[in-house]
Order: sequence, then structure tokens, then C-alpha cells
Amino acid sequence: MTTKSLIIPAAGSGSRMQREVPKPYLKLAGDSILEHTVRRFLSVDGLAQVVIATSQEYLDQANDMLEKVLPDTVAARCVAGGNERQDSIRNALAVLSDVDLVMIHDAVRPFVEAKHIAECCRVASEAGAAVLGVPAKDTIKRVDGRRYVEETPTRKFLWQAQTPQVFRTKVILEAFEKAEEDSFSGTDDASLVEYLGRKVRMVEGSRSNFKITYPLDLKLARLLIEKE
Repeated sequence: MTTKSLIIPAAGSGSRMQREVPKPYLKLAGDSILEHTVRRFLSVDGLAQVVIATSQEYLDQANDMLEKVLPDTVAARCVAGGNERQDSIRNALAVLSDVDLVMIHDAVRPFVEAKHIAECCRVASEAGAAVLGVPAKDTIKRVDGRRYVEETPTRKFLWQAQTPQVFRTKVILEAFEKAEEDSFSGTDDASLVEYLGRKVRMVEGSRSNFKITYPLDLKLARLLIEKE
């Protein structure tokens, strides 16, 4: 069986949500968004470890949640997050178990479907790197510093990246090592693998796997939880 570790960066603030509590720790139906997210991965075959990178003041809360949710067969680790998401992932990779695949998933995407996680893992096992996403439905404009449009890319070749992003362990470790050596900062984990010169395959997911970022997202999430 292919063994897997799940890394969840949860060190972000709640500024865009206009809340004092960080987004991963806001409540949905009585439980934190982070807990709902972790539960989505409990059915993953070969899950061996869950690592949460969170802010220092929430380490105990995250650890208590993992102790409550995870079965005894899955190791739990909580580490302090960094200033940027990439720093948080690097800290999590430093405590990684000896596994075949690494799944990296946003703390505030609690509606990812099991079938899409499984497909990402299958593709990553074959290709080395896989990213869940959906075809872009809106026209995208590339603008300059003054917001003048410079280019309108052909939409049929554009995808919106989601998570999980899944990698063979060796691939993601090499990617982060190269990025650190070159002081390269990527917009997501897959971009570091691309920078390494490796191919990344997209896996089509669902638009219900949205990221809870703004107050309207939280309202929608609460409606969806009530219907489950």
C-alpha cells in the first residue's frame, strides 16, 4: 500500500474574514473549519501521518483536535508556522515520516471529495506531482502595475488550482531544497516543482472545493454543512 502524509498549513490570519480568530479555527456546525478539513482525509488509504503547521498560540488547540480525530494508526504532529505559507510547509516537511506521497491541503477547504483526493494520489504516484483544480470559468486579464490590460490568455488553457496538491516525497523535498537555495518564492507548492523543471499534472475536481476566504464564503460553507 502507498503510504501518505497530509500537511495542512493553518497559520494564516483572519484579516480578510474580518475576524480576530484565524480562519481555520472559525466554527462550522460546532467544530472548527480545520477539524472538518482533517476529517475529509480520514478515509484515505495508507494515511500514516497528519502534520499541521499553525501559529504558536494555536499549537495546543490543533494538537488536541488531532488527538480527538485521528485513529491510533495515524501519527499526529503540529509545528509552528512561518511568516509565509511556503515557510510553514517547509517546517512541516522537516518532521515528515518515511512515506511515499505527500498531500498538501489548505486548512480552509473543508469540502474536498474523497474521490478527488484518491485520483490526485493515483496521478501523483504515476507522474510525480498532481494538482486538483477546475477549468477557469471567467476570462482572466493580465495587467501591469497601473492595472492596464497587457494580455487576455486563451481561457480554454487556464485552470484554477485548488488543493490537495500531491507529490512523491522525493520530488517535493527536492523542490523545496532548490527553492531555498535560489531564494525562489512560489504561489503554490506545485510552482516549486515546476521551478525544479518537473512536470505537474492537473486533476479535475469540483467547484464545491472552494477556499473559505471572505465572509460570504463562510456563509455559503455554513449552508452546505447544514445540508450534509
